[in-house]
Amino acid sequence: MTAPAVLITDDDAAFRETLGGVLEPLGLRTLFASDGREAIDIVEHEEVHLVLLDMHMPRLTGLETLRLVKQIKAGVPCILLSARLDDSIVEQARRAHAFSIMSKPVTRQQITGAVGQALRTAYNWPGQPRTVRITIQGKFTAKPAKPRQNPFHDREETE
Repeated sequence: MTAPAVLITDDDAAFRETLGGVLEPLGLRTLFASDGREAIDIVEHEEVHLVLLDMHMPRLTGLETLRLVKQIKAGVPCILLSARLDDSIVEQARRAHAFSIMSKPVTRQQITGAVGQALRTAYNWPGQPRTVRITIQGKFTAKPAKPRQNPFHDREETE
């Protein structure tokens, strides 16, 4: 699969753009919707591999949108995000077959991990979150490896 498409649905434009900035460097194509109705229109007309949904949006909630996405394309994984999760929302999301339910705010590692897992589970996508590599490089100074010497190179031949 080349460049899986992730639909980011949130009424907060800054949050949509931030998530896009986190996911695009991972080799993902991002699509944006500001509400559930717009998301449904995109799912009906575009190739979408994963949907990220804010719970509290105008016109359609994240749960309502998730249910409609599953009616249109049952196999597309959906991740529901909310700053105000409660047991009722979590249970309804599970019954609607949400791949994951996440509480905002989310860290870069949490969102890239959930997205990567959803794409691997649904499509066997081989991509790994590159942010892990960036984090590791940020913590440690990489030194070039010393060339390995062949232990037999300097031996004198004996007869």
